[in-house]
Amino acid sequence: MAESNVSARGRFVAASSYPVVMALACASFAALSALGLAAALSAYAAVLLGAVLITWHEIKVPYRRNWKPSAPEVGADALFMGAVQIGVPLLLSVTLVVALADGLRAQGFAATDLWPHQWPVWAQAALMMLAADFGRYWLHRAFHQFPPMWRLHAVHHSPRRLYWVNVGRFHPLEKAVQYCLDALPFALVGVSGEVLAAYFVFYAVNGFYQHSNCLVRLGPLNYLIAGPELHRWHHSELPEESNHNFGNNLIVWDLLFGTRFLPEDREVGPLGLADRAYPMGFWAQMRAPFMPEPEDPAGDQ
Repeated sequence: MAESNVSARGRFVAASSYPVVMALACASFAALSALGLAAALSAYAAVLLGAVLITWHEIKVPYRRNWKPSAPEVGADALFMGAVQIGVPLLLSVTLVVALADGLRAQGFAATDLWPHQWPVWAQAALMMLAADFGRYWLHRAFHQFPPMWRLHAVHHSPRRLYWVNVGRFHPLEKAVQYCLDALPFALVGVSGEVLAAYFVFYAVNGFYQHSNCLVRLGPLNYLIAGPELHRWHHSELPEESNHNFGNNLIVWDLLFGTRFLPEDREVGPLGLADRAYPMGFWAQMRAPFMPEPEDPAGDQ
């Protein structure tokens, strides 16, 4: 949306929405936890509040009006959100990750003394974010660099427009790898459930914003947060643009390793894969990574 076409209220929302919504989500998590609600329930309530406010922002002050999704898109993305973004981590959290962590601890590989358990919850969550993003940064680059991994990751790059629900569009095999990298190291050092829940609130709300069709202007925060202005370029159809901004929550590792990309003189162009025949349905995308390569593969992304 051209800035000249935005009302004063729209410009105010664009500048203030992200920090205000993130602060409200974090404050509601802290308040509900202080009232004695379980950490997981407090986190889900805070994330739901964030989702409602971001939906309002998308409707009232969209980045691009032609990014409004169709009903079939919403249905497919809701299925990805439930089955992959929520279902896979829940399944792995009570099976593989817990079993691996227990087994490694039994063999003496736990390192609980390495984690600053005495720090405040917010400080531990910030440290977890910085550490987790380092691993996710390199994993994300690998998913772009190696063809077998790209075939899984292409599912996430298939949408031609962004809105917050399609943040969950991942192949479950990729999501399983992501989750194990996110969860297992912190299980081994004994990070508490409250810290994990606090991290989840920021991770989820920031992820919703990354993929949102919200007009947002983060200003200096674009040098700290991997927000929507940066992440849209990561979904560009052009590989020379999409091979940037790999940060999951933070952009600091992209800054350090030279992969941050945010042109000031233009807006992002077409999104998605170069292969416009790539299937978009849920079950078709479950199969897509294992189908024969097309003559002009999109793996160059």
